[in-house]
Amino acid sequence: MAHADDKATGIGDVLQNVVAWPIRILFKLIDYPVTAIQNVIGIRRMPWLFLLPNLAFFGMFVIIPLFMNFAYSLTGGTELFISERPYTGGEQYGFLFDCDNYADPISCREDRFWKGIFNTAVFIFFQVSFMVLFSLITALVLNREIRGRGFWRAVFFFPVLLSPVVVALIWKWILLRDGILNAFLISIGLDRILFFVSPEWAMFWAVFVSIWAHMGFYTLILLAGLQAIQPDLYEAAEMDGTRKERVFFRITLPLLWPNMLVVIVLALIKGVQVFDEVYVLTGGGPGTATQFIVQYIYNTAFTNQVQNFGLASAASMVLGVVLFILTLTQLAATRRRDND
Repeated sequence: MAHADDKATGIGDVLQNVVAWPIRILFKLIDYPVTAIQNVIGIRRMPWLFLLPNLAFFGMFVIIPLFMNFAYSLTGGTELFISERPYTGGEQYGFLFDCDNYADPISCREDRFWKGIFNTAVFIFFQVSFMVLFSLITALVLNREIRGRGFWRAVFFFPVLLSPVVVALIWKWILLRDGILNAFLISIGLDRILFFVSPEWAMFWAVFVSIWAHMGFYTLILLAGLQAIQPDLYEAAEMDGTRKERVFFRITLPLLWPNMLVVIVLALIKGVQVFDEVYVLTGGGPGTATQFIVQYIYNTAFTNQVQNFGLASAASMVLGVVLFILTLTQLAATRRRDND
């Protein structure tokens, strides 16, 4: 019996050596040039060697397009190549901000741009408010000892894994004139509702679908914050006979606030960038009721009969400034949370 075990061990060692042999050869082939480069540039500069591919990718697809976009925003005409486009300076920006009353999009020369901003602001107000509220409630429930807690956590996080286009197609199938929801309404004796014809319904479902699709991610952040709170604080409050609502407002909410701030800023950034799921769901309609700022940029540059790349680039630069400010706020909030 021992002889059989030794034989099996020997065969296993042989197979392991056969599998490991090409890996060792590969590592040696990689080691020679890396060692040579290290001898030339020094060990302290080696991290830059490994960062170089990522930096090159970032520069090619982020930095260079950003400068190209800024250059396009200073030109006019309909030509594609920037060398063929006339320089106009800040004319595109002036056209965007030429308004008699900024609160009234109709009074602006480029009313579609301001209508997109107005729609985006309305969307963000409702979407972020209810997103944070529902994420907080869900995190509080999932943080308790309930049956199937792991299952329910997975259920709430699952929509985050879906593509925004898939999410929009699923809900569009539900909300169509002959969709599942209208079939249910008819079955209980009610009239069907044309959800994508009414501006109010279209905006409501744009907000609802966005919350449904992304709430799990923010719930996860808040749940991590709740689990970081020391249980001793709750035990001390319970021994003092503190009411539950007082515990929430005096212990839970203050300690969870850094996570809440991160969630709010991230939701704002995501809300400003909303495009794909709403574009598939409503197409920006009815009319321009759900046309947000990113869709305005997309339509201006690519789908309008006259493609105005300069105007679209100027609008995207304005959007980029807003996102940059929100990103700095998010970084500051994260740093403050880490320091606390």
